[in-house]
Amino acid sequence: METIRIITTDYPWIGTAFWLFALMATAGVVNFVVPVALVKLLHRVIERVQVLEGPEVVRSGVIARLANAAPAIVIYAGIAMVPGLPGALATVVRNVANAVIILCMAMAIVAALDLFHTIWRRRQGDNGRSIKGYVQVTAIIVYIVAALLMIAAVIDRSPLILLSGLGALTAVLILVFQDTLLSLVAAVQISSTDMLKVGDWIEMPAQNANGDVLEIALHTVKVQNFDKTITTVPIRSLVTQPFKNYRAMREAGGRRIKRSLHIDQSTIRYLTEDEVAHLAGMKPLRAYVERKARELAEWNAQLGPSEAGMNRRRLTNIGTFRAYVESYLKAHPNLRLDLTMIVRQLEPGPEGLPIEVYAFSNTVVWVEYEAIQSDIFDHLYGVLPEFGLSVFQTPAGRDLARLTQQKSPRAAPR
Repeated sequence: METIRIITTDYPWIGTAFWLFALMATAGVVNFVVPVALVKLLHRVIERVQVLEGPEVVRSGVIARLANAAPAIVIYAGIAMVPGLPGALATVVRNVANAVIILCMAMAIVAALDLFHTIWRRRQGDNGRSIKGYVQVTAIIVYIVAALLMIAAVIDRSPLILLSGLGALTAVLILVFQDTLLSLVAAVQISSTDMLKVGDWIEMPAQNANGDVLEIALHTVKVQNFDKTITTVPIRSLVTQPFKNYRAMREAGGRRIKRSLHIDQSTIRYLTEDEVAHLAGMKPLRAYVERKARELAEWNAQLGPSEAGMNRRRLTNIGTFRAYVESYLKAHPNLRLDLTMIVRQLEPGPEGLPIEVYAFSNTVVWVEYEAIQSDIFDHLYGVLPEFGLSVFQTPAGRDLARLTQQKSPRAAPR
């Protein structure tokens, strides 16, 4: 020890270098010890708080970023104890160490916010509101405050001095963060009005988006389309542009079927007595034919001999077909009777007379819904000839060729 004292007395730079090395070595040891200690403390906390998981917290980076502040704290506290170090240099090192501590703490806070967001999503599931936009705004505020404190620490001035000059930069900051501020306002509007949640199926033709919402962030909403592509929609567009949300359909448990059969109007006619008797044998039409027969008989009985031909009422094949479709739909096991169910005629046009089926399936699963809809119309197309009706179809090449053959004179026999 006496030898060391003599050496440090005669060569003061050696003492300074020795204590600097000791300080750096202590900081290095602390850098390895502190994470282990924090992990042990973490496991004790996790045993009491059931919402946390050890590996999840470690992966979040909270411990690593807190541990990075430990060596800076050692240097901040010990640099003043190094003998022979110039005061100005010690002050610079302390200020830089202080700035590093602030940065590490800010990064740890942001990592903790991300961890909180992960826990929130796991507990809320797909039905919970997205808070990612708020988390991102909070992270931006944390970094802005940290930047001000770091600058104040490096220049060794009070943060209030920087804040006093910040007012003059307000217009510049608003211009720089214009998109962020507008996106934040849009995110607040969407969240407060419950317009959109993660997991909702939305359709937005203006943005070519048609699928499930995967993520609601500060600036964008990520939508996975049904072809597995990803569409990123600016969150402000959801406030300024129209879009369709199918959440209410899923919550109701029924999906609408709205499709028409286009009937060839030339096949619409009155039914003969034999045809009425034949159709009365169908179970879905039995009650309808009996009821209409009594109604028509009472009406026709009131007509005089001169009115019997002109005003006599009879069953039509199109009206009877409509009644059959209504009865068939009401008996269908995969349709909702508590929701609207209509079979109606629409305005006829060049493509025939539309008979529209308006009903709701008892499932919202896409594959099952399409199967139900297809089965219904498979049956309706197949039963049309029983009523003497046919579907309108624009003449194709084969139809035109057949018509040409019928009109052309037969070749003379040789």
